[in-house]
Amino acid sequence: MDDTPDTSKYDSTEDNLNRVVALLRKHHLVENLVHKQDMPRHELVEGLVHKQHLAELHTVLDDMHPADVARVLEALPLDDRMLVWDLVKAERDGEILLEVSDAVRESLIRSMDSDELLAAAETLDTDEIADLAPDLPQDVIQDLLESLDAQKRARLQSALSYPEDRVGALMDYDMVTIRADVTLEVALRYLRRLKELPDQTDKLFVVDRDGGLKGVMPLQRLLLQDPENNVADVMAEEVVTFHPEDDATDAAQAFERYDLVSAPVVDARNRLVGRLTVNAVVDYIRQESDSDMLSIAGLREDEDIFSSVWKSVQNRWSWLAINLVTAFIASRVIGLFENTIGKLVALAALMPIIAGIGGNSGNQTITMIVRALALGQIHPDSARKLFTKEIGVAALNGLIWGSVVGLFAYMLYGKPALGLVMMGAMTLNLLLAAVMGVSIPMLMHKFGRDPAVGSSVLITAVTDSGGFFIFLGLATLFMAYLG
Repeated sequence: MDDTPDTSKYDSTEDNLNRVVALLRKHHLVENLVHKQDMPRHELVEGLVHKQHLAELHTVLDDMHPADVARVLEALPLDDRMLVWDLVKAERDGEILLEVSDAVRESLIRSMDSDELLAAAETLDTDEIADLAPDLPQDVIQDLLESLDAQKRARLQSALSYPEDRVGALMDYDMVTIRADVTLEVALRYLRRLKELPDQTDKLFVVDRDGGLKGVMPLQRLLLQDPENNVADVMAEEVVTFHPEDDATDAAQAFERYDLVSAPVVDARNRLVGRLTVNAVVDYIRQESDSDMLSIAGLREDEDIFSSVWKSVQNRWSWLAINLVTAFIASRVIGLFENTIGKLVALAALMPIIAGIGGNSGNQTITMIVRALALGQIHPDSARKLFTKEIGVAALNGLIWGSVVGLFAYMLYGKPALGLVMMGAMTLNLLLAAVMGVSIPMLMHKFGRDPAVGSSVLITAVTDSGGFFIFLGLATLFMAYLG
């Protein structure tokens, strides 16, 4: 299946969206005008106007690549989205469902009956069906399995058996294999008989009679070497291979490290079972990046921006509830020092500075640690050095910016002791932010939890409550000098 867009007709997502929105606006305007008119054969005229304007929109959508249609669908409110979705050619439904976000795919699938879903899935390759399967109703999956031939059914069942974060869930089965005992000329003749090569084919896989992987034949070598040479004499025997059970994140890092376009996937007996391609890896990295971004903000899942109010509330409430609890804790910390604040009202004006800078510093630290964990850059032996380094960064930043805010407080209120309290509180809160910024993701990772989930909420809670306690505690200790 060739998904390469026609670059001669390329338009940006914004251009495509503007064209569709303009046609939808025109369609709604004319429909409203016709609907209000009192005329003979009103329903007939209204139907003709409806078809006329939708025909133009249909033509525009047909010219778009499935990925561009997907981006447009994601940017439209639900009613307009369903109108556009109904105009998409049925044979492109499957490709577009693969391209849209999980949340939008859910709304599109809900609008389709079982026959439409089955027809859409049957246009896809086995690995693509596996990507779509988790969102399909169980009866559709059963019908789909029954409609496939034995080989495709076995491959689909195999792909569905792996968790989505494993190589087995990302690999595809569309690949070209050759034998080691043939000449390059024979291999070239074999390729010429094929209608097309699978996407991202940069190498052929060399196997023995039992399907065992012997090596790979880069297309460059195949084309440039003497056709009389045997494949065994020219192939590359040192190959980066993966197993279906391998972690997909580790595989993605290997693709980046070795600049891979495709790589073989083998079983425990070194038999070739599939291949992993760069497009699958890039899609996985993008999805993980989106997931981490949402998790850091405390969102449970990808959210359709035009979903119902109740659906959005369900997605966001959990960490908001946690944040509310931490806010109450911070308020009680402040309540412990009511007498101190009553004696010097300036403290109430300066508290947010300490908490705000601490939260920002903690989020910087936690973002660096989460990223390093995701890239596998933190080893237990180096964790202590990393911890010491972050403490040093926090101490230096605390002294520098603490001096700045301390000078600001002195100039504003004319109290040297208040400036010293500000500097001390700033330094101590940044040190607290560094300790927690390293500890929170490291502990979550150690116990098998996603270190990105809610980390921003947790670090903000700690630096707020801790910052208030440190600042007001120091102010209480030095109150004799602040009066």
